[in-house]
Amino acid sequence: MQLDPALVIRPLAGPQELDLFDRLDYVLDHELPDDLATGRRLPEWMWVALRGDRLVGRIGWWTGRPGNAPQALDFFDLDPELSAEDAADIGLRLLETATAAVVPAGAPRPEYGRFMPADWREVAGTRTQLERLFGVLEASGARPLVERLRLEWRAGTAVPAPAGRLAFRPVRDREDLLALMTPVMEGTLDAHGQADLATGLSPREAAELHYDEELAHYTTPRDWWRIAELPETGEPVGFVVPARNNYHPIIAYIGVLPAHRGRGHVDEILAEGTRVLAAEDVPNIRAATDVGNVPMAKSFARAGYVNFERSINFVWDAPGAAGS
Repeated sequence: MQLDPALVIRPLAGPQELDLFDRLDYVLDHELPDDLATGRRLPEWMWVALRGDRLVGRIGWWTGRPGNAPQALDFFDLDPELSAEDAADIGLRLLETATAAVVPAGAPRPEYGRFMPADWREVAGTRTQLERLFGVLEASGARPLVERLRLEWRAGTAVPAPAGRLAFRPVRDREDLLALMTPVMEGTLDAHGQADLATGLSPREAAELHYDEELAHYTTPRDWWRIAELPETGEPVGFVVPARNNYHPIIAYIGVLPAHRGRGHVDEILAEGTRVLAAEDVPNIRAATDVGNVPMAKSFARAGYVNFERSINFVWDAPGAAGS
């Protein structure tokens, strides 16, 4: 790695340096003040690379549960005026130096996630900047896990009335939902679910991990969560988890049981989840699905969700100390 004696890499001294961090732009910049105030971000998790007074790079981690270790690496930006060589050198130094300080030695590196314009491949300047970042990540040992569609339903969009093919009831408890999440996990098209199974987890264990690490932490009412059943027999068909995260109303999870796939049930289940949130008079509902999950993407489109962005996730699979 080329050394640049004029380069200073350090964490923010405190929230008062947020203006310095904000000299580069990203779509999540507006969330930073509240994240710092609530403890979802810490100044010592937010690092900058400086040449004199010029900000040439920044990186930052986030957690959804203040007081815990960082869950995700979600800020990583380089000055677009840097040459390709400088971007590669500075980016890797910044990434490795900050990771070694933020992530405990031997602990898994948190996944990197990036939001991107839906047409990022078609816009030459955007594509160049993103591919430089991705090159730095890959030089550090990361690999792309999945690209996803980011979707949004907006207030005023029509919500289909119940079709009557399915009946819906609230989820009773953790086991009620886990009993359905487990078979949905088998043969899942979701890349994160596949990655969990690839580590050796059983479908039941993968479902428990998803529930305990994500769904259990939503503070919105559990009676929003719905299980879809055949009205004649009460046989479960699928489920949907409408919720609100720290920032937006969301469709957190939706699934159709394997025995009932291919019959159009997903549209009615998604419509029910959308109705639950729309009844709360929300301005929008966010959702996401893997680019490769074509059936789910088509269902969201039929329900009036628009693809306003994409996202990409990188993971570090190789064992070893952070920053090594």
